[in-house]
Amino acid sequence: MALFSLFPLPPPICPPSSAYLHLQSRTSFSRTRVAASSFSTSTSPAIQHAPSNPKVVVTRERGKNAKLIDVLAEHGIDCLELPLIQHTQGPDLDMLASVLSAENTFDWIVITSPEAGSVFLEAWKAAGTPSVRIGVVGAGTASIFKNLKQSLDVAFVPSKATGKVLASELPKDGNKTCTVLYPASVKASNEIEEGLSRRGFQVVRLNTYTTVPVDHVDQVVLEKALSAPVVAVASPSAVRAWVKLISEPDSWSNAVACIGETTASAAKRLGLRNVYFPMQPGLDGWVGSILEALRAHDSF
Repeated sequence: MALFSLFPLPPPICPPSSAYLHLQSRTSFSRTRVAASSFSTSTSPAIQHAPSNPKVVVTRERGKNAKLIDVLAEHGIDCLELPLIQHTQGPDLDMLASVLSAENTFDWIVITSPEAGSVFLEAWKAAGTPSVRIGVVGAGTASIFKNLKQSLDVAFVPSKATGKVLASELPKDGNKTCTVLYPASVKASNEIEEGLSRRGFQVVRLNTYTTVPVDHVDQVVLEKALSAPVVAVASPSAVRAWVKLISEPDSWSNAVACIGETTASAAKRLGLRNVYFPMQPGLDGWVGSILEALRAHDSF
């Protein structure tokens, strides 16, 4: 069947295969200096109350780190919050509500991140809450919809929380043509729509949001983050933002704990040396990767 994509896409990432990816160099490294151009130098109250020797740097967008911080606190681990990314409107966002309002409905709406889910919900409400059937990539994304029952059916979660597995397992309705609406990030790969298209689905992709680095990072926070044993990242965009803060990524020898394989692959490609991730993406696996990294660095 034909593949419909409304935005040019980057090539997909080839993930590794081990249960915990530990990509480590035995070379000795010197401390990396931080590139601090265009960063704010003011110190907020939150920074003034930051732990003096944090073990883990949490880097999701502001307001989305609390759950991870709370779970790590149960293990006695102090965290430093350093949001690296923020979300902005994508080129197809204005189309989403009108597409959802059209008479021709889709067999599936595929949602692959909490942010994609949040953006979708706003457009779905603007469209009058039409009846839809949703497939999500994993439990974290599904949680966005947990309090919404009317007209919204979260009907599918793949056996493994990756786009590749979702594309291979999404149910088809017999031999009829199945249509999929895929609201996505501009920076998402084409893995899902290509995988579904190979199986005979017709896919319409709308790039409804994108991810960009934050505008300002406090220099004091950067210095604390640089010395922390582990930096926790949840997307390739966060990895790219972190690398841009370091003048020489090859010289930074602390650990990166990634939420899943795709993010870990990006970290390795960008030159980071000690990369950990769980085979099953999600909060529990991510915490396990963080603890593994801390143990490896004698910090837990």
